[in-house]
Amino acid sequence: MRWLVGWSSAAAGAAGPGSAGSPGYDGETLHPVGSQLLWGDPDPLWAVGDWRPDEVRVVKADEQNRIAVLGICGASDEELRRGLFTARGGALRHLTGWPGSYTAVVQVGRRVTVCGDLAGARPVFHTPWAGGTAYATAALPLADLIEANLDFGHLAALLAAPDVPAALRDTTPYEGVRRIPPGHALVLRAGAREIAGYDPVSSLAVSAAPADPDRAVDAVRDALVEAVRTRLSAPRHVPDLDPGPVPGMGPAERRARRGMPVPGIGADLSGGPASATLALLAAGLPGRPGTLLGHGAGERLLAVTFNDLAVGGREAEVQRAGALAADPRLHHVVVTGGEETLPYADLDGPLTDEPGPSLVTAGRHRARLAAGSADHFTGHGARQVLDAHPARLADLLMDRRRRHLVRPVAALARVDGSVLVPARVYGAARRLARTPYRAGVEALAERLMRRRFEEPKGAVGASLAALTWAAPGPAARWLTGEALAEVSVLLGGEADRAGTGVQRPGDHRARAALARYAADLRVLEQSAEVRSQRLHAPFLDNQVVRACRELPEALRVRPGARAAILRTVLEGTGITDLPPGWGTPSHASSAAATRAGLRLSADPLLDLFASPLLADAGLVEARVVRKALRAAASGGAAVDGLADLVSLELWLHRLLSRRGTCWTGTPARSRAVPAGVQPRRDALASGA
Repeated sequence: MRWLVGWSSAAAGAAGPGSAGSPGYDGETLHPVGSQLLWGDPDPLWAVGDWRPDEVRVVKADEQNRIAVLGICGASDEELRRGLFTARGGALRHLTGWPGSYTAVVQVGRRVTVCGDLAGARPVFHTPWAGGTAYATAALPLADLIEANLDFGHLAALLAAPDVPAALRDTTPYEGVRRIPPGHALVLRAGAREIAGYDPVSSLAVSAAPADPDRAVDAVRDALVEAVRTRLSAPRHVPDLDPGPVPGMGPAERRARRGMPVPGIGADLSGGPASATLALLAAGLPGRPGTLLGHGAGERLLAVTFNDLAVGGREAEVQRAGALAADPRLHHVVVTGGEETLPYADLDGPLTDEPGPSLVTAGRHRARLAAGSADHFTGHGARQVLDAHPARLADLLMDRRRRHLVRPVAALARVDGSVLVPARVYGAARRLARTPYRAGVEALAERLMRRRFEEPKGAVGASLAALTWAAPGPAARWLTGEALAEVSVLLGGEADRAGTGVQRPGDHRARAALARYAADLRVLEQSAEVRSQRLHAPFLDNQVVRACRELPEALRVRPGARAAILRTVLEGTGITDLPPGWGTPSHASSAAATRAGLRLSADPLLDLFASPLLADAGLVEARVVRKALRAAASGGAAVDGLADLVSLELWLHRLLSRRGTCWTGTPARSRAVPAGVQPRRDALASGA
């Protein structure tokens, strides 16, 4: 795991809390384990983990005015220098508009600004520390720093309403550690903190003129091309990926045997339009696609397709991938998966910064990524930034554009086969358009208190359920009454504080869904991490997210909009020869794999919940969860929500079995304890 961490102390010119000789720290130096210092006191900043040299840049005007950029950033040093001078006046947005995926930290005198991203894939956390503020791009180091207790209220909200910002607020699984919202920056002035938004959000009172569809799609194309080009053209440090001699094996075979990636650039390739778009763009851009600068000239882009033999049903997808990979610029590799790669089959893995449902599929993704390249493109996030959340139908009604509801409603009617569908969907959209945000949050609070989780079935039912300001999560039905009551009371308090500047319902739900997905993708990257590999998700870059947000709602709600947009993107770059059926959704095989994984892993899962930590915390009853697992394994109940429960239980076990700390240079307890404060029991190790 890679992260950056720093702090801003309160007193100007004073030694920071991590400095040698700082009062109350036994004269020892406090710093993160495995770190490199980017700049020092009084507001030090470190990069921690296996950052590549090209992923860490610091540009200075002088010792008190400097900018650090960590990650893949397409700005030149001169552009960073200009950005630094512009930031001296307080402007922030330009720091987030360069191509790539990165975190920018700017120091101007005693003012430190840390910019998060729009999606939430590169979050920023903060906590009060020694009279100032400590910040990091991971929550666990800050929890170690302050010896945080677990926040079970946050964990309850994570199960009860994971897509509702009013339930999660700015909390994390660790008490006292806070998260800045997507689209915001943390501004520290001599230790005092402020959260500042840098991207405009449409309000209920504002109805912007709809953008021209052709222009909006062109902007998405330009953003995607620039995002891919930035990663292809960045000078890269190539680590020694040869793990050493093994009799009878060449370097490539040794890398594969030891789970190490192939040097070069690759991409996921499947029948899905998002990953295929990135693979074709990366292979088709001018230059030397598929190669690292100065390394392996002439290599083709490595395209990886995962074929799940345990459940079948992916033959058409594999055939489409094979047709795409006939391009001479691509080298196609098909990774076959069996029972050992099913969801829930491999529950071993590293401790991640936070819990997330993707923990139960980490082994499945690891098998695919191990066959990939050192720099690997994925299509993650395309659905969330391009598709229309069903609640956007209410936004169209608010703008008096009823005719644009015809196509999506007709598509739902064809799926359901009922003539009543148009009236039901239109009625639900109309109610949402007329419902204030506060009333929507209060309605969810009442549903949780009364345990009302019945939802209509099928595609139409899912759309109707989404036509609300806030909805319970699929795992909420298994929470105890006490846990649901706690979340309900929390939502009631948030409803009382709700202001008038809330976004439009569709835009609000879409942003919340993107933030939740990005947070879980971050968990997936950490849990499925392959040594010396970098995963790239260009659809979550700021410039791509901004371009996608300009797509008109009328275009988004059309059936098949995502595939149509990406087809147009490829046509704009000269790629037109796509196989029949390209872009066809294939959710059935994923659902079948989940069922098969639950059936195969039923006994280990029942053992996991024999005496669960979630039950000790009062969030669930063990017998209720075991009953749900048995029913799902036998095919007699829905599986939605079980991944949330299992992954959270797994994460708690990994957290409590953890030894050590993210910090060194502290007193014998491996914790920093200010003067006059008695050391507390290790809250993270005990689970208190």
